[in-house]
Amino acid sequence: MIRPIDRPSIDEGDTEHRGDARVLHYLLRLPQPVAEVWTALATPEGLRGWLAAADVLEPRLGGDVTLRGLGSGRITAWDVERVAEYSLEGHGRVRFHLEPGTPDGTTVRFTHEVEGEREPPWRARFERLLKALEGEGEGEGEGAGEGEASGEGEGEGAGGG
Repeated sequence: MIRPIDRPSIDEGDTEHRGDARVLHYLLRLPQPVAEVWTALATPEGLRGWLAAADVLEPRLGGDVTLRGLGSGRITAWDVERVAEYSLEGHGRVRFHLEPGTPDGTTVRFTHEVEGEREPPWRARFERLLKALEGEGEGEGEGAGEGEASGEGEGEGAGGG
C-alpha cells in the first residue's frame, strides 16, 4: 500500500565528483501539490520567500535569471511544473526536478553542480522552503546576499542530515 506524504522530508544524497566539479544531491518529499511547489521554485514570488529575490527571471529555456546574492546566468532547462534549472556564474548549476507524489504531494530531485570545495547551505535553504510552503515564510530568503549566499555561515547547512 502506498501512503501519502504526511510530513515533509529533506534527504541528503551522495556527492559525485565530475572532473573539478562536485554534484550535490537532495531528495525532498513534500505534501504540497506540484503546482504549489513549482510556484515556490520557479517564480520570482516563490523564490523570494525562501531562497533569494529574483531580480530577473525569464521563465523559458535560455531566459535570463538573476538571484540576488547568488548571481546571474541563464535558465538551462525549463519544463513547466516539471524541471527548472538555473546556471549561475560562479555558483554552478542548480536543478529542480519535480515528480507528482503517489497518491499526492510532490517529490523534488535536486542537484547542484559546483566547482570548488565550498559547501553550499542547501539544508538550511530547504528548511526555509518547507516553512514558506507551510505559509510560515519570513519574506525574503537570503535577500541581499550576505551570509550563506556568499559562502559565509556555511556551518548551519553543510553536511549533517
